[in-house]
Amino acid sequence: MNFLFVCGGTAGHINPALATAAAIRRRVPHSKVLFVGAGRELEKRLIPREGFHLINIRMSGLKRGFSPEEIMYNMKTVRSLVTAGIKAGKLIRRFQPDAVIGTGGYICFPILRKAARMGIPTVIHEPNAVPGLTTKMLSAIVDKVLVSFPGLEMEYRHPERVIFTGTPVRVGFEVPPQELETQEKKKTPLVVSFWGSLGAERMNEAIAEFIKHNIEGQHFRHIHATGKKGGTEEMMNRLKRLGVDGDLPQCTDIRGYIDDMPTVMAAADVVLCRAGASTIAELTMLRKPSVLVPSPYVTNNHQEKNASQLQNVGGAIMLLEKECSGQALFKTVSSILYDSEKLESMSHALEALSAPHAADRIAEIIVSLC
Repeated sequence: MNFLFVCGGTAGHINPALATAAAIRRRVPHSKVLFVGAGRELEKRLIPREGFHLINIRMSGLKRGFSPEEIMYNMKTVRSLVTAGIKAGKLIRRFQPDAVIGTGGYICFPILRKAARMGIPTVIHEPNAVPGLTTKMLSAIVDKVLVSFPGLEMEYRHPERVIFTGTPVRVGFEVPPQELETQEKKKTPLVVSFWGSLGAERMNEAIAEFIKHNIEGQHFRHIHATGKKGGTEEMMNRLKRLGVDGDLPQCTDIRGYIDDMPTVMAAADVVLCRAGASTIAELTMLRKPSVLVPSPYVTNNHQEKNASQLQNVGGAIMLLEKECSGQALFKTVSSILYDSEKLESMSHALEALSAPHAADRIAEIIVSLC
């Protein structure tokens, strides 16, 4: 059997596709899997690394404004859509997939639309709490829409096609939490914070103040990943400006990036982070209480809606970025970190959203359509 995966842009689109492709190979050992991306660097790096063949079809997104520059850009997008549709038809006829699976990105639209018109089973996975533009356009023509949170059927034109599966997590997070808690787990409570691989200048400034409060009392262990923007050197400069000089105490660990994220997150008592789809899936998989600060710079404000899903069931506390100071973050984290009953109830609440076998469930649905 042949399976065509389409994804592009972010790790939140790519990692679920990789996890699902691996699950399909376990279910159908001699299947052929081909990936189509939009030519982004992350696709080129992540997909071949997992042993899958990748073909790129250039496809730009849409701008939502009406300035002359944005109108010209959208005209270019329309032209690229026509070209991508022609290339998609040729690719599908050559590869002859038994099913086509999209996990996000504008490149999904021309390929899944072409496949559906050719009578090939099609599936789109939406990792966020509200459907993106691509998912909205495709939901009327694909066979199944797979969603990451329960109770979202009425967000779509054809609720009968919607199935709650959860979001597949990247390699490492599918291991049971107790098996991940290794040397990072100690008696002193651990807080882990990060704002994505790039980081966020505004939030790193707040974290510097957060770190100062913790150092003054050495309340808990804290691991923070600064991300690429600024990095560890800039964080040290921020701390110096706040009066924190010299070597940091052992309770504070500042890193540019957390390489062993599954282990570190599993050892955490509280996680402080953004509310991107992949992060939400990892938090619910590990059932980790969290303080979520949604990025206000994303399309359709989808991170705030993701965070609301966790807050509504009692598994997280959401703070808006405009409300965030280091002191506010510190008080919020402290309010739950030393309350064992609160931590336990938050962790238990996340079971309602946890989908530990999401990749296998999606693979089952895909194969059943063929």
